[in-house]
Amino acid sequence: MRIAFVGIGRMGWHLAGHLAAAGHDLAVFDIDADLAARWASEHRGRAADSVADAVAGCDAVCSSVPADPQLRAVWDAGRDALAPGAVWIDHSTTSAEIARTLAAEAAERGCAFVDAPVSGGTVGAENGKLAVMAGGDEAAWATAEQVVSAYAARATLIGPAGAGQLTKMANQICVLGVGQALAEGLAFAERAGLDPRRVLEVMLTGSSTSWMMENRAALMIEAQYDYGFSTTLMRKDVGLVLEEAERMGAELPVTETVARLLDENDARGHADDDWCSLMERQRAASRD
Repeated sequence: MRIAFVGIGRMGWHLAGHLAAAGHDLAVFDIDADLAARWASEHRGRAADSVADAVAGCDAVCSSVPADPQLRAVWDAGRDALAPGAVWIDHSTTSAEIARTLAAEAAERGCAFVDAPVSGGTVGAENGKLAVMAGGDEAAWATAEQVVSAYAARATLIGPAGAGQLTKMANQICVLGVGQALAEGLAFAERAGLDPRRVLEVMLTGSSTSWMMENRAALMIEAQYDYGFSTTLMRKDVGLVLEEAERMGAELPVTETVARLLDENDARGHADDDWCSLMERQRAASRD
């Protein structure tokens, strides 16, 4: 299959790599031309000069960009070059509104747009074990599913356009609460004079265990945050969640609280650190 991948960041780098390894004919584009060229030097595929150059003649287009404005920009740059019947698969975390808008615009052009945000972090991307939650029509999903099978442990069509983004919001609501609870529990153990590593060993076999505990707790104890999903990006995701919640009249007291704590974490200098650096805000609060 001829595939374009737009956005070779922490996630996109690995996803495009899996597609190349699966034997697809791949073209990649990134606003950082050197990054795209480096990817092409390490994988089967070429670095395109523009979004339009990358997507021209492709059966499918994948994108992974930071937010709504960047998605709108790359869509506008590539839409006129899309081949009839092409399926655009967006792995960004955006608003449900822009997903619905681009799906409608794609349909007018005889193409399709599938919003397909992912969960599993950079580790899941590297290992090809992501969870993909999608919104779109079933015909487009038949193509999209073939593409994402290269890097997804589970890929599910949830519903029509926008459903993937709404599912990602539900995922982030749950992840946020667990992450902050983990920071509180570990900081509490430290404040009590316990060895948090030994506490963690016990908790990992008990009812409190979770993906977050299994994959992030040890790093939080060691204050290692140079990985994963930054505080800045998580604040963006939480903003999308709270905007959607306001529109639908949903009450999210825990999410609202963690959103405020993320703001504090950013102000403490952790904007570029993984958002689990909330642990440092919690440690400071425990000392004060």
